[in-house]
Amino acid sequence: MARPTKYKAEFATQAEKLCKLGATDDELAEFFEVAVTTIDNWKRDHKPFLGAIKKGKTLADAEVANKLFHRATGYGHADVDIRVIDNQIVQTQLIKHYPPDTAAAIFWLKNRQKAKWRDKIDHGLEGPNGGPIDHSLTIQFVKPSNGN
Repeated sequence: MARPTKYKAEFATQAEKLCKLGATDDELAEFFEVAVTTIDNWKRDHKPFLGAIKKGKTLADAEVANKLFHRATGYGHADVDIRVIDNQIVQTQLIKHYPPDTAAAIFWLKNRQKAKWRDKIDHGLEGPNGGPIDHSLTIQFVKPSNGN
């Protein structure tokens, strides 16, 4: 006889919100006070739960990718400079600019264009006309000549 499940329909909404905040399956299991295998079972048995997790994780990943892109390319945002001048608080609206971040750009390119930007380059060997190398071995025995 199978144990009754602790799963409730409202878990899908909670899981989506947690995943939007970056929760992993391990953290979901901790939140719902179950084992990670139970989370796997709920994903298999309750399609809305699986869909909610996928949606939450996809949105979180997209936001991180967007932020990484802005770090890699540089960006600006509205800000306020607050100073005291002649005993008066003066607020000045401005745009704060951030230059491109080299490490973020390298990370982005290595992951988005692996063939062009990865550190490891495969040096393949080719046979004639760029084809495969013939690994067959032909051994020819030559009979020694008489007297030589």
